[in-house]
Amino acid sequence: MSLQALKNINRNATAEAGEQPKNFPAMLDQFKGEIARALPKHINPDRMARIALTAFRMTPKLGECDPRSVFAAVIQSSQMGLEVGLMGEAHLVPFGNQCQLIPGYTGLMKLARQSGLVQDIYAHEVRVNDQFTLKLGMERSLEHEPLTGFGGFPASDEERGDVAGFYAVAVFKDGSRTFVAMGRKEIEKIRDNSRGYQAAKRYKKESVWDSDFTAMGLKTAIRRLCKFLPKSPELAAALALDAASEQGKEQNLNLNDVIEGNYAPVVDEETGEISEPKVEQTTQSKPASAAKASAAKAEAEPNAKLKAIFEQMAATTTTEALDEIYVRAEGELDGTELEALMREYRKCKNHIGSLI
Repeated sequence: MSLQALKNINRNATAEAGEQPKNFPAMLDQFKGEIARALPKHINPDRMARIALTAFRMTPKLGECDPRSVFAAVIQSSQMGLEVGLMGEAHLVPFGNQCQLIPGYTGLMKLARQSGLVQDIYAHEVRVNDQFTLKLGMERSLEHEPLTGFGGFPASDEERGDVAGFYAVAVFKDGSRTFVAMGRKEIEKIRDNSRGYQAAKRYKKESVWDSDFTAMGLKTAIRRLCKFLPKSPELAAALALDAASEQGKEQNLNLNDVIEGNYAPVVDEETGEISEPKVEQTTQSKPASAAKASAAKAEAEPNAKLKAIFEQMAATTTTEALDEIYVRAEGELDGTELEALMREYRKCKNHIGSLI
């Protein structure tokens, strides 16, 4: 078989004996060789398969999802460099009969560090008995001293009291810092507007907000902070996938794009909502296929600016240097040029991975 065998798996096709497997484990086993060729060179396909099967079996309801959607989510996670399951970097979550890929806050932090310009990123909760001082304006500062107990070590959560809020900090390579701080009421407002949380309350089911409020608060602070950071294609995709989940929308993981490493959801910068790519307007809107053709043309026939950026990317030998070129270029491009940049970035990254 070839990679085309993977691309021929479409969600509407009926699985028939001898042609396509009827469940995710069987699909993973049947296309093991093709998966290895679809993944970045630095990803171990055997480890990915083991982790994916473990995550799948830990959530029985995933067995009710279209196996193709689980398959697409697993490959997309690997393309971004995140491991699904116990590590908390990303999670496979049933959404109707489809599987969604939800990045965890540790996954978002990992992708932020891999952007090339962020040296460190972290988040903490603040409890009512802690000392917390926040100053904004021309000289911003944030100080947090958790309540201490015996020997000067942090006191227990019970002693520190209820959660009052959260903050997240990013440290850039030049040593400068930025941060966000969010009070509990603001976090709860975001929670209450979440479609997933609303659905859980409607059907009287426990939400992850109920079972692990602190982790969700940390993730919310990290997600807010990431909006102000330089973003790699992987971080941008992770944020968009997370936004779709919060809005109760389908992620539309297209298997062909996932396999080729070209999945790039579009998010409205004003609303933060995932949306369809914008197309140019004439007397009638161009179809989506025309927009894709325009992006392909921009890649095949780059203008002088794109050509210079592509040459810089091709000359790099490390992913760190490649990430830095991408992050600096993305702010100057939009539309089809940005899509072409993302495609070139992924090609160069896969090439660098093959040299390691």
